Amino acid sequence: MSETSALTEAVFYILLSLNQPRHGYGIMQETERMSGGRVHLAAGTLYGALNTLSGKGWIEGASGSADSRQKKYCITPAGQAVLRQELVRLEELVRNGRAVLGTTEDKEGEEK
Repeated sequence: MSETSALTEAVFYILLSLNQPRHGYGIMQETERMSGGRVHLAAGTLYGALNTLSGKGWIEGASGSADSRQKKYCITPAGQAVLRQELVRLEELVRNGRAVLGTTEDKEGEEK
C-alpha cells in the first residue's frame, strides 16, 4: 500500500474481521457487528473484494478449508501490515481533525 492510498471502509472491515479465519457470511456478520450495523456488505461486493484482496496477497484461503463447503479466509502478514498502516493513517486524520476543531473525547467516546 502506498502512502497516498487509503482503504475503503468495506475493505478495512473485511481485513479487520479476518483476525480469525471466517467464511464469507461470517465476514458479513462480523463487519455489521463491528460497525454497529452501519456497514452492510452485499454478497457481490464481498466476494469481489475477497477476490481482489486475495490477488494482492492480503488474504488467503485458510488451511483446511478446501474440503469444506464454505471456504474460510484469513489475513496474511502482508494484509496485517496494510491494516496497521491504514490504522496509523486514520489515527493521524483523527488527531488533525481534533486539533483543528479543538475537540477531545472522554472515556465513553463522547466529544466534549
